[in-house]
Amino acid sequence: MEKREKFSSRLGFILISAGCAIGLGNVWRFPYITGEYGGGAFVLMYLFFLLILGLPIVVMEFSVGRGSQKSSAMSFNALEPEGSKWHIFRYFSMAANYLLMMFYTTIGGWMLAYFVKMAKGEFKGADTKQVENIFGRLTGDRNEMLFWMILISVIGLLICSMGLQKGVELITKIMMSSLLVIMVVLVVRAVTLPGAMDGLKFYLLPDFGKMAERGIKEAVFAAMGQAFFTLSVGAGSLAIFGSYIGKERSLAGEAVSITALDTFVAVVAGLIIFPACFAFGVNPGQGPGLVFVTLPNVFREMAGGRLWGTLFFLFMTFAALSTIIAVFQNIIQYGRDLWGWSLKKSVAINGVLLILLGIPCVLGMTDWAGFTIGGKNIMDMEDFLVSNNLLPLGSLVYLLFCVTRYGWGWDNFIKEANAGKGLKVPENRGVRFYLTFVLPVIVLFIFIQGYASMIFG
Repeated sequence: MEKREKFSSRLGFILISAGCAIGLGNVWRFPYITGEYGGGAFVLMYLFFLLILGLPIVVMEFSVGRGSQKSSAMSFNALEPEGSKWHIFRYFSMAANYLLMMFYTTIGGWMLAYFVKMAKGEFKGADTKQVENIFGRLTGDRNEMLFWMILISVIGLLICSMGLQKGVELITKIMMSSLLVIMVVLVVRAVTLPGAMDGLKFYLLPDFGKMAERGIKEAVFAAMGQAFFTLSVGAGSLAIFGSYIGKERSLAGEAVSITALDTFVAVVAGLIIFPACFAFGVNPGQGPGLVFVTLPNVFREMAGGRLWGTLFFLFMTFAALSTIIAVFQNIIQYGRDLWGWSLKKSVAINGVLLILLGIPCVLGMTDWAGFTIGGKNIMDMEDFLVSNNLLPLGSLVYLLFCVTRYGWGWDNFIKEANAGKGLKVPENRGVRFYLTFVLPVIVLFIFIQGYASMIFG
């Protein structure tokens, strides 16, 4: 067996883990629901749930990774009590990572395509309808979407094939640092636009009246859901990075740094989007329409819009690619842990598989556009399976594995999580009771809520 690589620095670990968590939901979902549910009032609620929901499960995933020194392909085998069956979870974990990439590479491809289109000046002189048509043409053209999906997949695979330190860590450090710099530059531009203050007020001023109007219960569900899904917990994508770090630092402190970075990107995305939209009287909706139709229209009207638009889509490409690289790394490590494959062999086999499995998503929007399951096209179905099924259930597995005596157990988990200097997980009875009996119920509730909202709308 080849010697297992480690991160060369703590910064590398934090930026890669944050890169895995920072995805497109930070940009096209968070700002919108914040504005919808009362601005700053919603942000406070979101931060509260992040603290009590997301953070503990991140610490657990990291602990299982570091304690086992394996990816989720073998981590449960290394830590589970003899005769138990926790290791079966690896198949669900592998499925979650593959399924996520089956549609995420298509969306990542759109970001890359728009970065190139914006840089080439394709939006120059286009009116609102034409901007809309550019997106319509892209999502209706099978070959163009396949080209961009394959290109971003190949870029991700090449980076992973260079190894952990020289490839994944080094490139992610550069990308994430650039991403943060680009965001700050875009914020300065957005908040200095005429009329930007109205957008800032709408976004950040706490408006409890608006929250009550939308329904406190709905706001709570939205904050819980966003806090839970934003960190990508439950698929073993974070456990893998735990397995590459030493015991110098406690894991709660590292989890806080990663959560803070993830939240920073989500909040700052709103500081770009709302002032810009309000300055030009454009309605900031959510989802792909915001990124591919609304914002290009805003950049079109802005002085130097081609430059700002190009920078924005470079930032979006980095946000997508950082997640793709992190999940690819996890998938590639599965093959190495499970079957002892070399790095090159695992990259080659998984690379072919990942590209082939990405094709149905593209076809679901073009040749197979009429094919739906429960009213969902292929992309929406894949997203639903990951977000509403595999992530909450995976989180539940990590949770129960760490807190019950039938799994790894509380004492082992706490010892691993608190090894090293930094913030510790409190060992008192209140925290233990909450993590053992209350948090699993909340996660189960999020799982059920996902189905309820789909069935009852």
